[in-house]
Amino acid sequence: MEGRRIEALADGVFAIAMTLLVLDLHVPLLPATVSPGQLAGALLQSWPRFVSYAGGFLILGMLWIGHHNHFHYVRRADRTFLWINIGYLACIGFLPYCTALLGSFPTNRTAAVVYGIALMLAGSALYGEWVYAARRGLLRAEATPHIVRAQGRRILVGLAGYAIAVMAAFASVPLSLALYVLFPLLYIRPATLDRHLVADAAQDRAL
Repeated sequence: MEGRRIEALADGVFAIAMTLLVLDLHVPLLPATVSPGQLAGALLQSWPRFVSYAGGFLILGMLWIGHHNHFHYVRRADRTFLWINIGYLACIGFLPYCTALLGSFPTNRTAAVVYGIALMLAGSALYGEWVYAARRGLLRAEATPHIVRAQGRRILVGLAGYAIAVMAAFASVPLSLALYVLFPLLYIRPATLDRHLVADAAQDRAL
């Protein structure tokens, strides 16, 4: 099976998950005649939900980019690969719930730990998908051993980061939340795989 239908399913799941995040943001139940100061105060009281929305959207975007980059090199898929991908998308679909849980209980250790474990499960599924594809010959010839190793390390760094955030929750929940926000920022900068993608695109244009 070619990767286009898998990507289409993934894009749909990510779009729904990203949209569900906003459902945890509620308009304050105040009369229409409320003063500006009262409305501002009510909005400020909801700051944990706004922060969890922004962080959740950033993390889902990071996971979508990682999945998208994979499929630049995936030339075909077998049944096992499909089920690994289904498992990955199941983790993505669960993240809006974990984000809402964290937004509702921002100082609760259990909420912070559940959120981190969900991220680790998603990252593990993404790593497993990439390793399986590389070992089973499902990648294009352009996926050199260097690219395979570089992408694998990039995923493992994220997994290690979220594991640290989970452990930090047992010492300080605010520190754990700060790590959840900071780690995705590391993935904004271009990586080795991004440079190879640019080179491949230039080569395709030349052809």
